[in-house]
Amino acid sequence: MLPRCIVIGASAGGYEVLKDLVSQLPADLAVPVFVVLHIPSYEPSPLPEILSHAGPLTAVHPADGAKIEPGVIYVAPPDHHLLTDDSHIAVKRGPKENGFRPSIDALFRSAAYSYGPGAIGVVLSGSLNDGTSGLWSIKRLGGVAIVQDPYEARFPSMPRSALEYIEADYKVRSTEIAPLLAQLAREQLDQEVPMSNDKDDDVKSMAKEVQIAAGVNLPEKSILELGPLTPFTCPECRGALIRIKEGGLFRFRCHTGHGFTADALLEDLMERVGEFIWQTTRGFQEASMLLEHVGRHMLENGETAKAQLFLAKALELDQRASRFQRIAIGHESLSNENIQEQQSAD
Repeated sequence: MLPRCIVIGASAGGYEVLKDLVSQLPADLAVPVFVVLHIPSYEPSPLPEILSHAGPLTAVHPADGAKIEPGVIYVAPPDHHLLTDDSHIAVKRGPKENGFRPSIDALFRSAAYSYGPGAIGVVLSGSLNDGTSGLWSIKRLGGVAIVQDPYEARFPSMPRSALEYIEADYKVRSTEIAPLLAQLAREQLDQEVPMSNDKDDDVKSMAKEVQIAAGVNLPEKSILELGPLTPFTCPECRGALIRIKEGGLFRFRCHTGHGFTADALLEDLMERVGEFIWQTTRGFQEASMLLEHVGRHMLENGETAKAQLFLAKALELDQRASRFQRIAIGHESLSNENIQEQQSAD
């Protein structure tokens, strides 16, 4: 009989849904539950205590290497990936995915690799599309994909992305998820589903990506074998990006390990371009102030001709600073328009 596990991913708007879901899980749930909720990396998380009080199951931040026990809710600690590793848990600080650590995709991918058809993945409310790639991995290896109905999600981007790229087994309202999980947990998988040859490469790729999330320093060549090289660079470390295709979905990973979906890459690049424009604006303003200060000092010393040259350059730089400031503000408006277009599509 194959073991089963439940993996749940949530982001913006998913906290209340997750708490309500946990409150409805039965006390005799015979499978482990793994949870990733996007949380700040710089402060302790009270989530295990909150979830423990919300329902009959105990929730914990597991230690790296802890043995997996049924009926326990394992919550990803801040700034650490939560991964399943056969019968044990891995809590690691591997490279971020989509700018997140913990990453929903990393957890789901590890569950698909460790549990195969026994993995049950759940995507709840959240922005962008963390969880889509991981849920694709679960489905690819015969597991079950459950997605919260995006029409009731506070932030529908994550569930809508999952439904767009994956043939989910269930699209349900949040109040229906816990009873469904309890039912699926009771179903027994009597025998291992044979692995078809066309999935062998996917399994090997998943194994590599689980190692990357665990912080294993794989050879650069090994990572580059995951997909074709692109002319683009990683916004995190400027490493070369490869493109990975999963069904109709494609995403990127750099040779140092950072991972991005197309939407996450766009958001990160827009943010970094905005920062660069503001830094350039600041540089022009500081240079202008310095030249003006020196020019006025020269005027006081009677060096009129030289002072005029410095003051003219200061004025020119000030005008450039104003132009770049307008560009920076326009760039912010463009970034906001991208977000609003995505929300409208949702």
